[in-house]
Amino acid sequence: MEVLRPQLVRIGGRIYRKNPIQEQTYQHEEEDEDFYQGFVECAEEPCDAYEVVQTQQGFRCTVKAPSLLYKHIVGKRGDTRKKLEVETKTSISIPKPGQEGEIVITGQHRGGVISARTRIDVLLLTFRRKQPFTHFLAFFLNEVEVQERFLKFQEEVLEKCSMDHGVDSTIFQNPKKLHLTIGMLVLLSEQEIQQTCEMLQQCKQEFIDDISGGKPLEVEMAGIEYMNDDPGMVDVLYAKVHMKDGSNRLQELVDRVLERFQASGLIVKEWNSVKLHATVMNTLFRKDPNAEGRYNLYTADGKYIFKERESFDGRNILKETNMYKLRNDRLHRSCEQGTAGWLDFILHVSVREALVSTCLKKKHEIHLS
Repeated sequence: MEVLRPQLVRIGGRIYRKNPIQEQTYQHEEEDEDFYQGFVECAEEPCDAYEVVQTQQGFRCTVKAPSLLYKHIVGKRGDTRKKLEVETKTSISIPKPGQEGEIVITGQHRGGVISARTRIDVLLLTFRRKQPFTHFLAFFLNEVEVQERFLKFQEEVLEKCSMDHGVDSTIFQNPKKLHLTIGMLVLLSEQEIQQTCEMLQQCKQEFIDDISGGKPLEVEMAGIEYMNDDPGMVDVLYAKVHMKDGSNRLQELVDRVLERFQASGLIVKEWNSVKLHATVMNTLFRKDPNAEGRYNLYTADGKYIFKERESFDGRNILKETNMYKLRNDRLHRSCEQGTAGWLDFILHVSVREALVSTCLKKKHEIHLS
């Protein structure tokens, strides 16, 4: 991480700088105590956005958090909680492991309670970011005809480019999983999954139907592109997506969905806009067919991992993208053939049916009704 471009943590309308040295040297859960030290100076400034209740004994504030993250607030032998309590002159009550509930902060001084709450939020967000992604928001593009045409694309690539470095059948997307990703989520409790369901329904009621006009959006996937800078060393190849009528309705829709989830904290704010794309080849699939294009570099218990990838030469594939056009007849039964490209698809995306949150580890889908 560059010194002049440190990772930022956004909490309650404020921005905190994350210590890059501590993040790079983080190895084991036992180092939680040292990891906490890197945040002390960043979290000193109190935030007035928290709801602090005055009681007969002083002041009280609660924090909702999944039980999976409690251990990072407690720390090894309870050291992290003790440091928080001593430095903020508060008392912090944390539910027992495996029990869902609220973290309760009490103290004689309002500023101390707010300071403890700010530091806890920083720790929670930091260790949440270290969890593997569990769900993603996406439009699925896996209709039968789309799958058939995608398999034709795969066949063409393997026939004409299989001699290129790194190109083989293992790096192609599963046709049944073709999708447009909106954002990746880490949902650590049933309550967070339910919150996601409710938020999707709210998005539908408040703006999705208005943007779509209550009708499916006709989307064109025209041409392919690669994620990195060198077409000779590609890790992710994707289909470019835009509205067939030239409007920006799909982009507006997904950006507003992303904004809503970022505001709720369910999606970490990294980008202001969604890059509409459908992954067709990904080198992560070599070792893990269920991998996504974006992934965390930490295991579930917070240990740093490294995923080695063997890139492929995509130059010939990029050159040979002028052969056919696909039309998804899910809603329109006529199929139009043209002379567009190996991966030039015209799809009809129904925002009523296709926006889902899908678990990466177990089959779990949340549909708009």
